[in-house]
Amino acid sequence: MSGCPFAGSKKLFNFSKLSLEEEKDDKSQEGMNKASKGGLIYGDYLQLNKILNAQELQSEKKGNKIHDEHLFIVTHQAYELWFKQILWELDSVRVIFQNGHVRDERNMLKVITRMNRISMILKLLVEQFSVLETMTALDFFDFRDYLSPASGFQSLQFRLLENKIGVPQSLRVPYNRRHYRDNFKGQDYELLLKSEQEPTLLQLVEAWLERTPGLEAEGFDFWGQFEVNVLKGLEEEFAIVQAKPESEEKEDFLSEFQKQKDVLLSLFDEKRHEHLLSKGERRLSYKALKGALMIYFYREEPRFQVPFQLLTSLMDIDVLMTKWRYNHVCMVHRMIGSKAGTGGSSGYHYLRSTVSDRYKVFVDLFNLSTFLVPRHWIPKMNPTIHKFLYTAEYCDSSYFSSDDSD
Repeated sequence: MSGCPFAGSKKLFNFSKLSLEEEKDDKSQEGMNKASKGGLIYGDYLQLNKILNAQELQSEKKGNKIHDEHLFIVTHQAYELWFKQILWELDSVRVIFQNGHVRDERNMLKVITRMNRISMILKLLVEQFSVLETMTALDFFDFRDYLSPASGFQSLQFRLLENKIGVPQSLRVPYNRRHYRDNFKGQDYELLLKSEQEPTLLQLVEAWLERTPGLEAEGFDFWGQFEVNVLKGLEEEFAIVQAKPESEEKEDFLSEFQKQKDVLLSLFDEKRHEHLLSKGERRLSYKALKGALMIYFYREEPRFQVPFQLLTSLMDIDVLMTKWRYNHVCMVHRMIGSKAGTGGSSGYHYLRSTVSDRYKVFVDLFNLSTFLVPRHWIPKMNPTIHKFLYTAEYCDSSYFSSDDSD
């Protein structure tokens, strides 16, 4: 027997039985077309006419239309749109900090939400390179000469993003031995100069960390107690190592112990911290570093849970920015090798020099893990500080301020 095995089956659905009456009972068709009555429509709201007609191929203007230039333009326009959204979120977070609204801890949820949103956008941007890499080096070469002297370095929004997060001006890699701002003119130059003079996210977070409850010497005095506990713990560990029989293994233990001791004791050397700060190897003030470490150790306390999430999100952003730079370097190396960039830079070699800790803003938060100690070395909270950290602080006039109602 051949043909369809279900031929002649009485169980087959009979489409001819669909009637107009059954169609009237279709709940999926009970809506109404409001747009037919006029008013704002999708395309006008998003101004799609401007966006979708903003892809002007230089190759086509020169009479040699290259297909992949369209992908190149769309991808970079998408980057710039997402940079705009990141700046929108970042500026709103900075305003919350600047206005002191973080003193009301209910506003911290808003901060965390927006910082996490920035992280999600950056994850998308890191992955977006894979779309651009569907274009081969030869495909790019076909239209690359038409782009000069335009360059990705000229992205105003990315430079603003670096400044507003807190990339130190003193640590920036010079661009062809000149200050990065010299590559911008007019209003763009002024916007960059203004962004350098405004409080950065790093500075605002630093001031917030300096107010960490429990640092006060006349109160819980976390730092004082922590130093006492570390010294006592090191003495106990040294005694344990010394009690071991003489051997090569004991020498190794003593060597490792001395390294650990030097690292931990350096934490209580404020002058050393200030020296590292002046060299750019640390970014947070000494007091802010104390606050960050306290939050790190007591992150399970209700009052420190959200602050710990914020510190984590700041590290996430640093990691993703580094990944973005690295992916950019790899893509450029794949596309142009060691050629000069279209804007005149050394290309791959210049970009490679920007993938380092000098562009990591919250490097001190990463280094907190250097100072991990056994849990029993962490100062035990007294009933007063425990109760204090178990509750959140509210300030209704701040929380309901119209300045922060967005």
